[in-house]
Amino acid sequence: METKQKELPTKYDPKAIEQGRYEWWLQGKFFEVKDDKEKEPYTIVIPPPNVTGKLHLGHAWDTTLQDILTRMKRMQGYDVLWLPGMDHAGIATQAKVEEKLRNEGKSRYDLGRENFVEETWKWKEEYAEHIRKQWAKLGLGLDYSRERFTLDEGLSDAVKEVFVALYKKGLIYRGEYIINWDPATKTALSDIEVIHKDVQGAFYHMKYPLADGSGSIEIATTRPETMLGDTAVAVHPEDDRYKHLIGKTVILPITGREIPIVGDDYVDMEFGSGAVKITPAHDPNDFEIGNRHNLPRILVMNEDGSMNEKAGKYKGMDRFECRKQLVKDLQEEGILFKIEDHLHSVGHSERSGAVVEPYLSTQWFVKMQPLADEAIALQSKENKVNFVPDRFETNYLRWMENTRDWCISRQLWWGHRIPAWYHKETGEVYVNQEPPSDIENWKQDDDVLDTWFSSALWPFSTMGWPNEEVADYQRYYPTNCLVTGYDIIGFWVSRMIFQGLEFTGKRPFKDVLIHGLVRDAEGRKMSKSLGNGIDPMDVIDQYGADSLRYFLSTGSSPGQDLRFSMEKVEAIWNFANKIWNASRFAMMNMGDMTVADIDLSGKKSVADHWILTRLNETIDTVTKLADKYEFGEVGRALYNFIWDDFCDWYIEMAKLPLNGEDEEAKKTTRSVLAYVLDSTMKLLHPFMPFITEEIWQKLPTEGESITTADWPTVKPELSNEKAAKEMKLLVEIIRSVRNIRAEVNTPLSKKIDLYLKTKDQETAETLIANQSYLERFCNPETIEIGTGVQTPDKAMSAVVTGAEVILPLAGLINIDEEIARLEKELEKWTKEVERVQNKLANERFVQKAPQNVVDEERAKEKDYLEKREIVLKRIEELKNS
Repeated sequence: METKQKELPTKYDPKAIEQGRYEWWLQGKFFEVKDDKEKEPYTIVIPPPNVTGKLHLGHAWDTTLQDILTRMKRMQGYDVLWLPGMDHAGIATQAKVEEKLRNEGKSRYDLGRENFVEETWKWKEEYAEHIRKQWAKLGLGLDYSRERFTLDEGLSDAVKEVFVALYKKGLIYRGEYIINWDPATKTALSDIEVIHKDVQGAFYHMKYPLADGSGSIEIATTRPETMLGDTAVAVHPEDDRYKHLIGKTVILPITGREIPIVGDDYVDMEFGSGAVKITPAHDPNDFEIGNRHNLPRILVMNEDGSMNEKAGKYKGMDRFECRKQLVKDLQEEGILFKIEDHLHSVGHSERSGAVVEPYLSTQWFVKMQPLADEAIALQSKENKVNFVPDRFETNYLRWMENTRDWCISRQLWWGHRIPAWYHKETGEVYVNQEPPSDIENWKQDDDVLDTWFSSALWPFSTMGWPNEEVADYQRYYPTNCLVTGYDIIGFWVSRMIFQGLEFTGKRPFKDVLIHGLVRDAEGRKMSKSLGNGIDPMDVIDQYGADSLRYFLSTGSSPGQDLRFSMEKVEAIWNFANKIWNASRFAMMNMGDMTVADIDLSGKKSVADHWILTRLNETIDTVTKLADKYEFGEVGRALYNFIWDDFCDWYIEMAKLPLNGEDEEAKKTTRSVLAYVLDSTMKLLHPFMPFITEEIWQKLPTEGESITTADWPTVKPELSNEKAAKEMKLLVEIIRSVRNIRAEVNTPLSKKIDLYLKTKDQETAETLIANQSYLERFCNPETIEIGTGVQTPDKAMSAVVTGAEVILPLAGLINIDEEIARLEKELEKWTKEVERVQNKLANERFVQKAPQNVVDEERAKEKDYLEKREIVLKRIEELKNS
């Protein structure tokens, strides 16, 4: 791609400027780490997207924020590593591949495990390439030389190392437990893979007859099909209604089995009848009660949700069909006497949508308490993980404090196969990174590990761990910042923290920047069912990557949800267009200017001084806010500076010297334009990389690419507070004249008489010295400036800091209307005076606020009082005219 041309095309076309630019960045290796030991490292690992399909707006938002941070840090002189990668996403990917096979009339069992896994790798390669293309379209500055995948060889070594280490430490165990079971995918789910939905169900009230014939005991259930696995009825030991029944037995209807009545503190005496059926193989609470009372565990369902041989005559029926038939049979026997409508929360599989079944199963678990305790303790230390916003630390700690043992085995073929073997004859368990030497006598566990088990190791496994001598691990771990949504603090953030602490002794990242969810314009979650999803690639096709990126990154504050609005994206396209046109104007006036020609030492106009001062202020504001992750505020600061200060004011004012005869003034103005535009493009670059690179390449600059240019710094010698105040006054006056003209429908082309009555001689001299600007932008027939200006009776006026703007508009003004307008203005200034005086009357504010803040409020009070006095005086004048 040709660079350093001096002219921009007349039209801003995002497609044209984005075409080929990303490939040019990659060829230049601008995003690859230079491993410069003199530079401080800065690391971010990308939250690895699942290789299951397209990236959505949430991904675009998440990765744009990371790109902003890494581009900015690279420009600030850090040795930046932004490491890309993807997640194998066990259940999700296997489900997609199985769906593809179903469409071809096949199942995974037709292929067999090895061939199915091979087929899934092909899927991974295809979709990984889609994701890379989407990253490219977004302009993400990733170091592809270090790309990782959660199933690649190095990460597999890390997973096996962690599994074996935790097993040997007694923190991984295998046992029977009630887990969340997805009958559709026939696999266990962790608690956080279960979505709870309110479903209209029923309470089924039954009477279990006492075995001695002395009566019955009433119970109620929402899942009558599980009663076939009941092994007890429980009551509270202090419940006077049932104390005498503890130790007796009941006959379980349908089955005829005799089961005991037990006393247990878990039972709520106030709820229902105060007696509950206990099914240890089908309910987590019943499982615990069963353990306390040594009750048998009877599993009455198969893995696919159908009833097994323990269900007797209902064997082979689907669980919900069984429920219908069982209810009918119980009613006929007079056991079930009441069905009551009941809205209750029912768990559904996040992946398949099936109703989750609490199910007794032999699984692998991580013992969470010791790991959670360490992670909780870290948050009271100096080197804790900093959550931004900090309120999310509470969410994290709550999750850690209430965590249960983590079920990590999954009944899948795609994933990290559990490194455990069972002896074919003795049943002995062998856990190791490598299989036993006499492998013919052993069978490996068929299950794979939960996807989150490997992604929990992502910050350090991607750096070469468990080999701690690897250079990347030594230099780039721990990482600096993790950017992620609040919805996976429990899923992922917490697990990375406790695994990082356990295996590296360090927090895996210094900061966690939390963002919300992207919602539609009405605030609804985007979903297929609502049909309100937006493909970020479609938005880029229409408005360009820069417009989408700027909207996503500046549209909300940290931790808040973002409402997507195509109108706002379009407004940002207009902003980019404004930048383009302003840059084009500047370049047309720069001619063949080079870096060596930029000279800011010459005599500068008030506009030159002002824009350089405002640039310094903007550099300071943007840098400080970006370091606090306040990108919404950064966006506002940049927008105000570029649109208002630079485009609307400075460029218009620069036209005076540029079109004049003073060659020295022209040279200075060109230098200011070049310097300000260069700095502005650098500040804007992390947000809008494509347009800024395109413009920067055509400016008089040094260096190959803006991506590696130096971040702008404040140059105090270029600030001039006096000139900034003078310019502020000129802008106030020009705006006032334009507003008055608009009020009385007097176009700018029509000349007017202008009187500027100043409060002191110094202000008058400032205005006289800059009269050329007033003449250019106010178009006066005559202009009179001074402290003793005699103002006409019939006129419109406005009060500015240090002066009164008066336009005699005889025949165009209604005095009564002008008095009414001034009275409204008087009301405004009176309110401002009251507000600031109340603030200053607050002793706490005066004592505790920084001195500069208090001084600022006192200056405001003085200014508002003066303005109110002038308005009062003008009202009196008009009333007496």
